[in-house]
Amino acid sequence: MKSTIRDVAKYANVSISTVSRVMNAPETVVGEKRAKVQEAIEALQYQPNAFARGLIYKKSDTLGVMIPDIENPYYAGLIRGMQDAAVVLGHTLMICNTDRDKERTVAYVQSFFEKQVDGIVFASDSLHKEYYEVIQRYRLPFILASTNAPEYEIPSVDIDDERGAYEAVTHLIESGHRRIGMICFPLDDTISGRPRYDGFRRALREAGLDGCGACVEYAEHRFEHAYEAADFLFTRCPDLTALFAASDEFAMGAISYLREHGRAVPEHVSVIGFDNIRMAGMFIPKLTTIEQPTYDIGYRSILKLHELITTGAVEVLREKLPHQLIIRESTQPF
Repeated sequence: MKSTIRDVAKYANVSISTVSRVMNAPETVVGEKRAKVQEAIEALQYQPNAFARGLIYKKSDTLGVMIPDIENPYYAGLIRGMQDAAVVLGHTLMICNTDRDKERTVAYVQSFFEKQVDGIVFASDSLHKEYYEVIQRYRLPFILASTNAPEYEIPSVDIDDERGAYEAVTHLIESGHRRIGMICFPLDDTISGRPRYDGFRRALREAGLDGCGACVEYAEHRFEHAYEAADFLFTRCPDLTALFAASDEFAMGAISYLREHGRAVPEHVSVIGFDNIRMAGMFIPKLTTIEQPTYDIGYRSILKLHELITTGAVEVLREKLPHQLIIRESTQPF
């Protein structure tokens, strides 16, 4: 039978509180008693129950992480960064896949509260009012990773999506393209939909190409949705010579459509993506894309949450990390 803290106290002939202090603040216990408790722990092979310690100290060293779609390759780098930072800081992660379902997301917040997580990372999705209110109700520290919520004073780590999209489309324009389309996230459904669309339109406007603004199709979040959107887009705008896709997965879906319909990339159509997921450098052709520092976003988000938990505040409320244009094979001069 597994030993308890009560067994250790009885074996060492000390109080339960003394055993607790030896494990958590040994410098506060006199040497003789400390030695007895350590001897008892070793003799009984006692291992403290993490959940029980959480009940006593109101601290579990566990952080909840909510992501929209664990199958999306974008989140691999994000989670890896979070995990590495958590290890350094002595935290463990509890990762939940929300599928962007509101009821499920709210239920996860309640579950995090019941399991006494110390804080929550809410990643890469819109912070709907319902989510904000339930997290506030449970008084859980939380931060946003790869998303933001300017209407609330919530710490966040992400990039400038509008600027990244602007630079992507500017690259196409500077390469001589004048008929440019876009496959975009829904403008009212994701945090990155509107900013990336705005960056696309700004680049067109500054180049005097406002007429291309109508050459936009919207897709949800997956490869197959982008494939369908590419069908609609190139049927409506068959003379496009370049395409800006709001994600690398969208870019891959569009390239697959173009290949299957006799249009080579980049010989007939240049395609640029967004994210620089690992597959972007393995795909054929290798993707030109806007690189998000996903690992750094994940790592910094855990550091920021730790700062919020331990001090009650953060030094930088909204942290923007740098992005980078990566030029590969899927684009070429017109």
